[in-house]
Amino acid sequence: MNHITGYVLAVPKADKQKFVDHGKLTNAIFMEMGALRVIECWEDDVPTGKHTDFRRAVQAKPDEAIVFSWIEWPDKATCDTAMQRMETGDMKDDPRLNPKENPMPFDGTRMIYGSFTPLVTLGD
Repeated sequence: MNHITGYVLAVPKADKQKFVDHGKLTNAIFMEMGALRVIECWEDDVPTGKHTDFRRAVQAKPDEAIVFSWIEWPDKATCDTAMQRMETGDMKDDPRLNPKENPMPFDGTRMIYGSFTPLVTLGD
């Protein structure tokens, strides 16, 4: 069964192209390590909620856009192996992951993420 890693983050609107460029470079790593696909979505209609919402979840500032992203893996084992390789394994020294050579165009401390097993899937 497929496995999903999901992310929500706030990116300065002025850095949209930097985010796209960064994503193309870093997301290639996920694909090389077995991801089936990577989806990065720039906000189109993200309403403010009464109690909570995406903006509050990541402490977005007025000049930031919400990005909703996910990585689809063939299974949890492939995901876990990829994450381990990036954190402490053979990929940790890849220059694409080096924040000095490829800085994130957003505040990673406000990113929320998690790993999920699909329950209901319709369509492709």
